[in-house]
Amino acid sequence: MTLVAGVDSSTQSVKIVIRDAHTGALIREGRAPHPDGTEVDPAHWWSALQEAIAAAGGLQDVEAISIGGQQHGMVLLDLQGRVIRPALLWNDTRSAKEASDINAEFPEIAAMTGSSLVASFTASKVRWVADHEKENASRIAAVCLPHDWLSWKLSGSADINEIFTDRSDASGTGYFSAKKNEYLPELFAKVIRSDQKVIFPRIVGSKEFGATSPSGLKIGAGAGDNAGAGFGIQAQEGDVIVSLGTSGTAFAISQTSTHDASGTIAGFASVTGDFLPLVCTLNAARILDAATAILGVTYEELGELALKAPAGAHGLSLLPYFEGERTPNRPEATGVLSGITLQNSNPQDIARAYIEGMLCGLADAVDALEKAGVEIRRVFLVGGAAKNPAVSHIASALFGREVLVPPAGEYVANGAARQAAWALLGTENPPQWDLGDVASVKAVATPEVLLSYRKLRDLTA
Repeated sequence: MTLVAGVDSSTQSVKIVIRDAHTGALIREGRAPHPDGTEVDPAHWWSALQEAIAAAGGLQDVEAISIGGQQHGMVLLDLQGRVIRPALLWNDTRSAKEASDINAEFPEIAAMTGSSLVASFTASKVRWVADHEKENASRIAAVCLPHDWLSWKLSGSADINEIFTDRSDASGTGYFSAKKNEYLPELFAKVIRSDQKVIFPRIVGSKEFGATSPSGLKIGAGAGDNAGAGFGIQAQEGDVIVSLGTSGTAFAISQTSTHDASGTIAGFASVTGDFLPLVCTLNAARILDAATAILGVTYEELGELALKAPAGAHGLSLLPYFEGERTPNRPEATGVLSGITLQNSNPQDIARAYIEGMLCGLADAVDALEKAGVEIRRVFLVGGAAKNPAVSHIASALFGREVLVPPAGEYVANGAARQAAWALLGTENPPQWDLGDVASVKAVATPEVLLSYRKLRDLTA
């Protein structure tokens, strides 16, 4: 049996799966937590990865590995490869002004990179360091992302020239063109306000290996987490994936690049060489965390309560901007619970309003992709929150579409493992693995709920 490993180094934890390269059969797995916060020392990711590997029984019998990771996180290295400051993660909103400044300086940035910048993007964070931590900025010799840094650490190299990445993750930096498959160093120089030499990770193809560890383990290109999840469920052109993790994302596999100057759609790249137009909200599964805490129930009980309430929760609407918001771009916003009455002040309506609020922004995301010309044949719902039957039912009602729910699984890690298998097996096309039974959910459409949500969203703008 030929074994490969796939890693998902996410905001909250690291997960590793070890699978049969030919069939995709799960052999074993492990996980470990990451610290909370939007600013994290990357050393925590490395120690958590070692803990997860140990929990999975080690890698002695594994031939290849690939790492998927949270996008945008800024890891700054000096000439010796030392981390200069804690990494700023995608959900750190302190660089909102810097993002706006860069967009103003480069009105054509969406055409250049596929995306208008928000605080999440790496470029915005680099500018923040340049403006607020000048000594740290002067020491920058390389900039990489969480998955790049972990792959490099796994390789055992200390040479910053040997850091590598893939186009899917590079496309989220704000200084890379997914259409041209190249970095934009002149843009980066303006971002950092300096002409100092800075190394970017080299781009490795999905069917290639970027390095080999001292033990002989082959290390694949890796991927950004959303691209990895799409690859993990074997998405095809015309598929939209709605992922409910710490953030919420709706993204599609497309052969055509997007360049949305409004900033709603980010023009990212996929694992397979296509494009990955994506809409991201900052607030997803943690909205359910908040609901369970407020109501004092489990996640299963929360779903049961929500399904006992009617669509619209008797007029109770939630604007779920608990940690600011990325789409729409409101980094300083907070949440709003509107329309509270004696009638809807009960656990059932509150549960329904929280789930509807979490999903309405993603219904808008799917709508934005369709309006941009993205073909939508199927909608997949994945992520931790997708496991709850109430979530898939309400999602179908809000999207006005059938929703497909694959079996619960670590799809970012699975996508990374599949990528490692593709490179290892040397086949023209990626291996086709059995996903298991995919559930189909079709509920009666509830457009009135979306209308109420949009009215609240616009009133608070």
